[in-house]
Amino acid sequence: MGASTLLASAQRRWGAWTRPLRIWWLVLRLLSLLWWNSRRWSYPGGMTPEGQARRQRQLARWLTGQFLTLGSAFIKVGQLLSARPDVLPAEVVEELAGLQDRVPAFPFAVVESILARELGQRRLEIIDLEVTPLGSASLAQVHRASLRSGRQVVFKVQRPGLEQLFRLDLEVLQQVAAAVQRHPRWGQGRDWIGIAKECRRVLLRELDFRLEAQHAARFRQQFLDDPSIRIPAVVWELSSRRVLCLDFVPGIKITDRQALLEAGVDPAVIAERGAASYLQQLVRFGFFHADPHPGNLAVAPDGALIYYDFGMMGQLSERLRSRLGGMVQAAAMRDATGLVEQLQQAGVIATGIDPGPVRRLVRLMLNEALTPPFSGNVIAKLSGDLYDLVYGQPFRLPAELIFVMRALSTFEGVGRSLDPGFSLMAIARPYLLPLMTSSGQGSNTLLNELTRQAADVGSRALGIPRRLDESLSRIEQGDLQVQIRAGETDRLLRRLALAQQNTGQAVLLGGLAIAASLLAASSRPGLTAVPLLLAVPVGLGWLKVQAKLKRDGRLDQLPGQPPAA
Repeated sequence: MGASTLLASAQRRWGAWTRPLRIWWLVLRLLSLLWWNSRRWSYPGGMTPEGQARRQRQLARWLTGQFLTLGSAFIKVGQLLSARPDVLPAEVVEELAGLQDRVPAFPFAVVESILARELGQRRLEIIDLEVTPLGSASLAQVHRASLRSGRQVVFKVQRPGLEQLFRLDLEVLQQVAAAVQRHPRWGQGRDWIGIAKECRRVLLRELDFRLEAQHAARFRQQFLDDPSIRIPAVVWELSSRRVLCLDFVPGIKITDRQALLEAGVDPAVIAERGAASYLQQLVRFGFFHADPHPGNLAVAPDGALIYYDFGMMGQLSERLRSRLGGMVQAAAMRDATGLVEQLQQAGVIATGIDPGPVRRLVRLMLNEALTPPFSGNVIAKLSGDLYDLVYGQPFRLPAELIFVMRALSTFEGVGRSLDPGFSLMAIARPYLLPLMTSSGQGSNTLLNELTRQAADVGSRALGIPRRLDESLSRIEQGDLQVQIRAGETDRLLRRLALAQQNTGQAVLLGGLAIAASLLAASSRPGLTAVPLLLAVPVGLGWLKVQAKLKRDGRLDQLPGQPPAA
């Protein structure tokens, strides 16, 4: 026993030394790959949007594999970072969102020792604990058991030594965040230190299974009166900080359409029930399951929908829920300006920026994603548009909204696999109407808003002749000044000057090259070094001019830019 204890202690000390080195090595490799992918000359055949997207996907898959290798803390960090499309490219966000860990189970003897240490005398209530776990993940593994009372339960047992490992990894990640934050380009507009602190707070809370027990109990309370939704009850007397005991509620995997048909369950009904239950969580309760992937959903033999795993739950504040109502109302009316105002009031868009580009993107999203007939993956498309909108911009989608969009997209995919005619928008309509009216003072808010806008348009139309007459009078009197923006002319003049500078430097480089050739063939070849040395600063200046010309060329290709003469 003494030798094994010394060995375990030595392994922990060795891990405390090598673990930070592994993390920093990963960071250095990641930064090297990012630098390589940003170089134009590293792309065979030239840098293209398709080539960049392909490398982004490769980088995302590589990073996901590295997080899986590093284990528990990094798997959870990856899942949290997948809710930050404002700081990560869409390809990386999508890859991290699917980060699901499947790790080998730890020994059954360790499970028994943890139960004995956590439960004390209450351990005697367990009379039959199955050796083979039902599932094993980076945080814990689940074992089925029977109690003396005959109650069938499952025990979620936390892996040993996890809190110490989490604290070590999170401490190193905070050091990495501080180093990246000091970089003039990578730290600009991004709060990496704040993100690291938020990850630390959330992950250390997730290690306390008492909080998950509270989440499960609250979630179950919401659906107590709904027999079509089933949530396992918590066995409080057999739960602790590192052990969670729940009722055993078996079911058919929600994506197993054939098994559902054999059990006499209509898959189309299950698809609608899942989407409706989630919309109900959002609209009625504001407390929702933040990780409803197919592994956490099942169907009882009687057709009831079962939810599992309550470690990641989300909550919409009353303020955000009221803003959601305004957002839904503005989206339904194709009011891009109103939607942007709602986003600003919700704190999604930073103050003091030009909202024009945002309005254009929002208008495009509304026209493409929310115009009937709706495509089968409307939520997935809308999520992609949102990711493209916020990446690298002064916008911050609340994590709750990201989890909501992701969950709705999951239900959308599951619904289509169960029922080809599944339409999430059709199911959502009766749930969105209360949101639209909740943002005002009563059920007639939408009608009142339409009336107000109609009156506003009418008054503006009646005032047009008078305003035209006033403008004509001011022109006749010479009081009206017209300001002309010469931005395009300035840009063309700047490009012309750069082109002239480029030509001059190219001619000078050519002359120096000829001089070097002549001197090399003369009787004094040592003088060749003189024109070569003079060519160095000229060549550097020529490269800078080339970079400026390419940058201006990229600006010309941006949407909304007038064509260059």
